[in-house]
Amino acid sequence: MAVVSESRVAIAGLGAVGKVIATELDKGIPGLVLTAVSAKNKEKAAEFVGQLERAVPVVSLDELADHADVIVECAPSELLPQIAAPVLAAGKKLVVLSVGALLAHPELRQTAIDNGGSILVPTGALIGLDAVVAAAEGTIHSVRMTTRKPLRGLAGAPFLVENGIDVGTITCPTKIFSGTAREAAKGFPANLNVSVALSLAGVGPDHTMLEVWADPTVTRNTHHIEVDADTASFNMTIENIPSENPKTGLITARSAIALLRKLGAPVKIGT
Repeated sequence: MAVVSESRVAIAGLGAVGKVIATELDKGIPGLVLTAVSAKNKEKAAEFVGQLERAVPVVSLDELADHADVIVECAPSELLPQIAAPVLAAGKKLVVLSVGALLAHPELRQTAIDNGGSILVPTGALIGLDAVVAAAEGTIHSVRMTTRKPLRGLAGAPFLVENGIDVGTITCPTKIFSGTAREAAKGFPANLNVSVALSLAGVGPDHTMLEVWADPTVTRNTHHIEVDADTASFNMTIENIPSENPKTGLITARSAIALLRKLGAPVKIGT
């Protein structure tokens, strides 16, 4: 009987998403084993991993590539280059959740190409991303996305700060942004990674159009997508329940786990 080797997985960031992924890996995903984590607060990280069935070392971001074959990035977007560069230079797989940061660092793609590394982007908080990828094999005429978020899920976004918008004073659904996915990635780096994932799957960040609404009437992060292509026209709506971090939906961690599970699966469903 053939012996199936396990791929080593490390996690960069132990916030609301990273902890869920680490816990699920610790429970057991066939073909994968958690081997290291990295976090800003090493004491809290050590306390967390000490509660796992199998304790793993807490290492620096620069050391993650030495401990794993697959690294899952769950950190603030500004840390992506520091996390990604050594991983991709070592020819390893990087699961990226801060997708918006990829637009600001196109050199990471070249690093992956030059060294045989891979950048993997989970579906995340979107629905129908496979359909967009398939449609992109033909011609997509337009992609539009409308996002509605509870007020606390938008607080502190650079676009709001730069434009003097205080979402705390908003009392009815209010459109606060209209533009491209590239512009949204700059203005809302912790809020709208979904728009960048959508753009990379389809017509690109400069042709994917986006509206953002601050909506005190909703309790879930809601995304509505409209796609017109030569193979199909479709629209989709998803309402994501926020995690303990109101900027991130619960489904984000589950999507990353599904991607990891798919890596070693004998049958893989979806494009």
